[in-house]
Amino acid sequence: MHNGTFNSTRAYQATLTCSLVIFKFPFDTQMCNLSIASFLYPVTDFVMKTRRTPAEIIRDSKSLILTDGEWKFTNVSIMEFTEMMDDKGFSVVTYVISMDRRPTLYILNLILPTCALYLLDMAVLFGPSSLEEKINFQIAIILGSSMLAVILNNSLPTSSNKPPIIVVFFLGTFLLMIMAVLDTFFLLYQQRKSGRLDKVLRSSQQDPHQLPKAPPGNLAKGGPRLLHPPRKAQGQPTKRLWQLQELDQFLPVLEKVLLFSHLFLSLFFFAVIFVKWSS
Repeated sequence: MHNGTFNSTRAYQATLTCSLVIFKFPFDTQMCNLSIASFLYPVTDFVMKTRRTPAEIIRDSKSLILTDGEWKFTNVSIMEFTEMMDDKGFSVVTYVISMDRRPTLYILNLILPTCALYLLDMAVLFGPSSLEEKINFQIAIILGSSMLAVILNNSLPTSSNKPPIIVVFFLGTFLLMIMAVLDTFFLLYQQRKSGRLDKVLRSSQQDPHQLPKAPPGNLAKGGPRLLHPPRKAQGQPTKRLWQLQELDQFLPVLEKVLLFSHLFLSLFFFAVIFVKWSS
């Protein structure tokens, strides 16, 4: 029995160029469209249909993909429609191919090392070391983070209108590290200022019963008036002592305010990045 149908098979290898949307890199999903149409015959003469369902195409495609590369094939959807051109309709079949990027390599090479460096920076900031040692450690951590930024620049695709979240993540982490260094510098400045005030106060505290030594000539000329030492302002040592005590009490409070403000700002920043990557 013949019903007027025939089968013809031709194998083609098509190379597609798709525009990448890498806003959520490396947790992004890319979609490419493959349209098949015949513009020689209108829809009244030639209608294109798919022989297999999307589930069958997905199963066969996964069996043909043998390499475990950067991309993971996830889904294929089929759209059959009529394209109108010059008042004529043409049959078109479009395959929408969805692929997910495997983020494991980027997580291990970029994200986790950056998080580890930032945790180390926070540990140094809250650690018991001196402020000078903290600054040295923090600058070394910033240099290590800049090397990871160079690796990111070489790995990141450039076909995107908006900066990816991972770029905001690296830039924000880098700025938070710089803020930690500035906080430490400010605390060191206040500490040095307190030390200078302490030295000035100690030099100004002299024995009030000790008379200054005057040359004999001046004693003869000045008479009894030079036997009395010059009077100092009675409130000056007390005022400086009060300033020193106030500064000593202010430094621990200032350090706690700066450290916990930096901690809360860091938690807020990482929470925003996590929400953007998850949405």
